[in-house]
Amino acid sequence: MLKPQVVALFDEYYSSHQHPTNRLTHKIAIPIIILHIVAMLDWVKLVAVPALPGGVLTLGMVAMVTTAIWYLRADVKLGLVVMAFMVACLPVGRMIPTWGVVGIAVFGWLVQLAGHAVWEKKSPSFLTNLVHALVGPLFFVAVLFGDYVLKPVPQPGNTPVRA
Repeated sequence: MLKPQVVALFDEYYSSHQHPTNRLTHKIAIPIIILHIVAMLDWVKLVAVPALPGGVLTLGMVAMVTTAIWYLRADVKLGLVVMAFMVACLPVGRMIPTWGVVGIAVFGWLVQLAGHAVWEKKSPSFLTNLVHALVGPLFFVAVLFGDYVLKPVPQPGNTPVRA
């Protein structure tokens, strides 16, 4: 059972993701965006740590630990799934050439923004609440696992009349 604060974040996020095609674009774009962010942050070498893969602590690793705390506090099961994907992005990102990561970034953001501009007709929710940049991946995992069920959101002016 999801915590009430997480449900509230999901409800707020979902209100900006009503159109099914927009949600589809996000199912494509969010994993791509996570991959490019992890890969790009991994380019920033912080300090040599021989015990780590590659022998260097990177900004990508620090970001993953930081986001892991947020995701696991939100929901352990869903957080573990998102974090497993992020950890898998580290070696994958290291195998992709720099130009490929940049291309992936451009493609992912264009797909995501097209979903909002063309179908949703609303700006991305992280522009008004930066936490939604973290909520998106968790939201789609929750929907995939059935922990959050999409329900119709009443539109302004479509409220039922009571007799």
